[in-house]
Amino acid sequence: MRAAAAVAAAALAPAAAAQEEALRLPSGLEARLFEVLTDRPSGGGLIYRFRYVAEGFAAGEGRLDAIAEDLDWLCEAHVLQRVADIGPQPGLVVVSLADRESEFGVYDAAVTQVFEAYRIEDDRCIWEMF
Repeated sequence: MRAAAAVAAAALAPAAAAQEEALRLPSGLEARLFEVLTDRPSGGGLIYRFRYVAEGFAAGEGRLDAIAEDLDWLCEAHVLQRVADIGPQPGLVVVSLADRESEFGVYDAAVTQVFEAYRIEDDRCIWEMF
């Protein structure tokens, strides 16, 4: 298990190095990769969490389609290339987008954040309902 974690960490190193890379989202916002986390919840498989930040990001009912398009794009255009060379493939990837950095798993009412889960199949991101 430690070897798998080391392989995953080495494979994700390019993602960590690209944290400052600006990504132009379909909505027009610019996002950057904040962090990549891995975990294995009990009873579940390997999950990679790609957390992105976009200054000026706002959520709301009128923006649902644009947000979904941005998250899908992040998975297809950015996440897929980073998990392609990982030894142990994740059963799920979670893509999140927030207006600022935050500590994972800690509620902060000042942070606007959305996330979606995807399984990777045939080099595509397939949306998974929680």
